[in-house]
Amino acid sequence: MSPCGGFMKVVFKDLKSGVIKLIPDSVEDLWHLERIIKEGDLAEGSTFRSVKFGEKEERKPVFIKLRVERVEFAKHANRLRVGGKIVEGRPEEFVQLGRHHTLDVSPKEAITIIKEKWGRAELERVEEAVKESGRALVRVILMDNEKALVYDIKPYGFEMVAEIKNETSKRGGIDRTQEFYIKLLPFVEGVCIVAGPGFEKGNFQKFLEKEKKKVFVEDASYAEESGVRELVEKGVIERIIGETRLEKEAKVMEELLTHLGREDGLLAYGKKEVGDALNMGAIKTLAVLDEMMRTDKEVEEIVEGAYKQRAEVIVFSKESEWGRKLKGLAGIAAVLRFGIN
Repeated sequence: MSPCGGFMKVVFKDLKSGVIKLIPDSVEDLWHLERIIKEGDLAEGSTFRSVKFGEKEERKPVFIKLRVERVEFAKHANRLRVGGKIVEGRPEEFVQLGRHHTLDVSPKEAITIIKEKWGRAELERVEEAVKESGRALVRVILMDNEKALVYDIKPYGFEMVAEIKNETSKRGGIDRTQEFYIKLLPFVEGVCIVAGPGFEKGNFQKFLEKEKKKVFVEDASYAEESGVRELVEKGVIERIIGETRLEKEAKVMEELLTHLGREDGLLAYGKKEVGDALNMGAIKTLAVLDEMMRTDKEVEEIVEGAYKQRAEVIVFSKESEWGRKLKGLAGIAAVLRFGIN
């Protein structure tokens, strides 16, 4: 994996016609596209269809336009699957209108999305994806004297890369420590943060200095996944590379839970309460789960209304730690400018 990927490209944009053509660069870009493309949209791209010639069947390259019925981000297959009915295609002799087909979109492959109207949240998502796709890989190595856990920070959460055991803790000896560090060395990529309790992280940093490798060393209470969460919530990643999507989620969730605990009337959650707050112009910050944005028209209208009232809107990933907490608040919640009860 390279320390820094390329950028997702917007190669054509005509909002009057509702058309945006994109070329994703990475798996993370495909994740963003899953949140942008909705049922009922049109999607265009190149694909292959099986065509019969007598008793033989051949796969022919075709260009098709689908009316979208489903969208699936297949993370481990590195592709986005966009399924629906064919409404247009060429060459015409290889395409049957009305038949179901699936566009498999991989990094470096263009896809055109056509909507009746692009919402503000969708356009911001495109801008965010373009901005984030050029950001350096952020890797966290959590370690103590027994093991090291390697995580990548993704827009949708933490992704575990590897677990390396330290045999030194069982057998002892400097040579065994060197072996542990040498096993970890290939995982020091991109913007790398080494964290954990105790002194092991500092010893590893000294080893890396001899290898001409630069890392950021931070304290964490545990060499477990909770240590990554701790780094995000403490603002460590923001301090090093600038604010990420996950840190925005963490900050807003902390504010929501603070108002919930205080019972000060400055929190609304659930569609009805948040909708009432919107009608009174009371929303300061709106938090909403991405899956609700895609599937619930009422929620989509609340989001667009919040933008019009100049509220801050944060769309949470359903896969993230803070997205799961937001789901416990009915998937949509708001910090209010003033109490409405």
